[in-house]
Amino acid sequence: MKDRMKLEFDSKSSNESFARVTVASFVVRLDPTLEEMSDIKTAVSEAVTNCVVHGYENGEGIITIECYIEENEITVIVEDKGVGIADVEKAMEPLYTTKPNEERAGMGFSFMEIFMDELLVESCPGQGTKVTMKKKIEKK
Repeated sequence: MKDRMKLEFDSKSSNESFARVTVASFVVRLDPTLEEMSDIKTAVSEAVTNCVVHGYENGEGIITIECYIEENEITVIVEDKGVGIADVEKAMEPLYTTKPNEERAGMGFSFMEIFMDELLVESCPGQGTKVTMKKKIEKK
């Protein structure tokens, strides 16, 4: 049986830390190391920031986060109903950014891939983006 958590909040950059801390509080039951917790929090921050900056282009919208824990694995799904991504493969390339004039590093998806064990990005222009990330927490 999976443990589950679902959270919806406004797409404001000020809510990024709220999302990160909420997911961390949910994950704590797996007794992750500080490094594992930091990895998850960083990946969540990147996903939420992408929703705010790119999904809703700093406008209004709702971001949804769902988390599932099954045995020693956490699944985090971050979703927006924003503008979507026309070319997901291109968007996932390191250093690629659609906002170079805003000094964006273009490393969001790269960080998610590095810090999590699995990353799946699904998107449709005009309908939004869904990012699914998984990480196994090592048993002590």
